[in-house]
Amino acid sequence: MDHVIDAGRNDPDSVADAIRQQVNRHADALIGLSHRIHDHPETAFEEHRASSWLADVLHSSGFTVSGAVAGMDTAFVATAGDGPLHIALCAEYDALPGIGHACGHNVIAASSVGAALALAAVADTIGATVTVIGCPAEEYGGGKIRLLDAGIFDPIHAALMVHPSPYDDPAPRTTALSAFGVSYQGVAAHAGAFPERGVNAQDAMTVAQVALGLMRQQLPEGRQVHGIVTSGGDAPNIIPALAAGRFMARSATLDELGSLRLRVDDCFQAGAIASGAQLDLRDEFPPYAELRHHAGLTTLYRDSATALGRRFDDSVPRSRTGPSTDMGNVSHRLPAIHPLIGLDARGAVPHHPDFTAVAAGPSADSAVLDGALALSGTVIRLAALPDPYAFLGNQAPRNISQS
Repeated sequence: MDHVIDAGRNDPDSVADAIRQQVNRHADALIGLSHRIHDHPETAFEEHRASSWLADVLHSSGFTVSGAVAGMDTAFVATAGDGPLHIALCAEYDALPGIGHACGHNVIAASSVGAALALAAVADTIGATVTVIGCPAEEYGGGKIRLLDAGIFDPIHAALMVHPSPYDDPAPRTTALSAFGVSYQGVAAHAGAFPERGVNAQDAMTVAQVALGLMRQQLPEGRQVHGIVTSGGDAPNIIPALAAGRFMARSATLDELGSLRLRVDDCFQAGAIASGAQLDLRDEFPPYAELRHHAGLTTLYRDSATALGRRFDDSVPRSRTGPSTDMGNVSHRLPAIHPLIGLDARGAVPHHPDFTAVAAGPSADSAVLDGALALSGTVIRLAALPDPYAFLGNQAPRNISQS
């Protein structure tokens, strides 16, 4: 193992000092890793360079690395230590189409690796096993759901990560999400000479979108529907035989999502009935669940981040709307946190091109290091408790040999 430190288990200050030394030691490499991923954006399930760079850094530092796990070429698991308390740090690294790392996943990846390198150096001291789980396709595809289904999280006691944002928030609200594709099959015909022989697929999509727009007036707060039309015809003098789109429905909770989808699906069915086109509607990946932050871990993270000078504004009102993440599905299966770490965004917000530049700026570099320190600080606080398993709600240590 790279640079193992004996900090003395009964001396929390020594362990904390060791963590800081490790993050400082790797600071240039971590920031460089963040920038390299940022400069080479790869979208869902195509993150070949990013995943290999992360795995290489961990392997060279003594982690045991398994690649292409859970049937995904760009997923990996890297583990160090053999203590009974098994902690996972989730690394995301997929970019957005057209605007690159406008969600700052390069910061997530580098901070999780930084925390893992620091914790690996004190793993024997604190009695921990440290695993980095490389998670593809968070933006669209649900990579963590596949990892859950494959049992990758089964031996884990708690999973942690940070996500960049314009502000710090120890427990951000996220929504449940359903993503689905829609297509209408009609019949092409000459729009001027023989319109009566056509079945207009684009008309079906238009009717559906009008129905969705009217339905939105009666939706409770926290329920949203949005999407794009990806195909709607090839020429104005040809009645479109195909119309297609990709849509998302969101609700405050997974339980509410089912009833919303029933209403949404009826809107698309209305388009088929009105136009005579054939509807094909299918889910693109399993639904994302809303985050359930573990209250105790959230407190430990907040203490750790506050000690670094991070500040949290509890006066900001919380909306029932928000983004979605497959980390929510993880949080429904085991203790997990997904705090936001603030960048100097200068008014930019995630998924806007201006945030792409912010995600490689000086405040993002600071967030990489602070994120690594805050995450590792959370873990050492957890490990120092008299009974971390009871604190997490786990009855006993899980079988480490499963990892």
